Amino acid sequence: MKRFAILAVAVFALVAAATAAWPHEVRPAYLQIDETTPNHYAIEWKQPVVGDLALRLIPHLSSGWLDAPARRSYATPSYFIKSWQVVSHVPLAGQTVFIEGLDRSITDVLVRVSAQGQKPYQAILHSDQPRLILSFTGANGLQLPAYLLLGIEHILTGPDHLSFVLGLMLLVGLRWRLIKAITAFTVAHSITLAAAALGFVHFPSAVIEALVAMSILFLATELIHARQGHVGLTLRYPWLIAFTFGLLHGLAFAGALADVGLPPNAIPEALFLFNVGVELGQLMFIAAAALAMVALAWVSRRLPQWWETRRAEIPP
Repeated sequence: MKRFAILAVAVFALVAAATAAWPHEVRPAYLQIDETTPNHYAIEWKQPVVGDLALRLIPHLSSGWLDAPARRSYATPSYFIKSWQVVSHVPLAGQTVFIEGLDRSITDVLVRVSAQGQKPYQAILHSDQPRLILSFTGANGLQLPAYLLLGIEHILTGPDHLSFVLGLMLLVGLRWRLIKAITAFTVAHSITLAAAALGFVHFPSAVIEALVAMSILFLATELIHARQGHVGLTLRYPWLIAFTFGLLHGLAFAGALADVGLPPNAIPEALFLFNVGVELGQLMFIAAAALAMVALAWVSRRLPQWWETRRAEIPP
């Protein structure tokens, strides 16, 4: 068991160092189509970029609206953005959205559509489903739980946030204190996620990413000290440390949500769904990590006994 603990700490320290140097960049692209007045459409395409690099993703509509040159195109540090203004009598309903290049990427595309006299809805396109036929039949608010899926995918594709949760599990262990610590982490990041997403607080994303990385390295240091017999702050007050750093992670969640945007007519629902998605993804990871820790602990106890038995059976 001691060997397993040392190995787990070493692996986590390596993951923490790599995560601190590389915050996750799996962000969705975004296509919004709004019928502003009858037969007049405003269309915006946001594609994530990292520096000067961008995947080759090209949006298409079966009507050919997006084949014309964009009226406006510009770049931000996080996205390349194009917009079109279209006047057409071709209805939105029945058109097919197709994202060229999506089948060769790990990026998702959030499609948000609103039409005159219809309830807006959202959908997510994946690499295995790069097409969507627009249909307003039965649409009601958030037709598909797009923001719920975004929350789940954001946490499960975020090694920085998962590394922090894993560090808590390794440090506190599978006991009642872990439940209190994870609960404190959840409450804290829910508070700052809501506050930042609604515009009550704002911090530069670079600062938040650096502080999130610092939280992971802090836990790695605490783990190493704990294995050396020192009782650090996290072991004494796991819920307090989890709550404090949870506030930072909530701001990072809000930054990801801000990149996509909240639907003006359904902000509370979208924010709630995204936060629930984050929690579901976190619980999925905790369950998988707990099972792995139990399995590894069992193997670490049984393997030496099995090896000794095998050695005894081998003739001298």
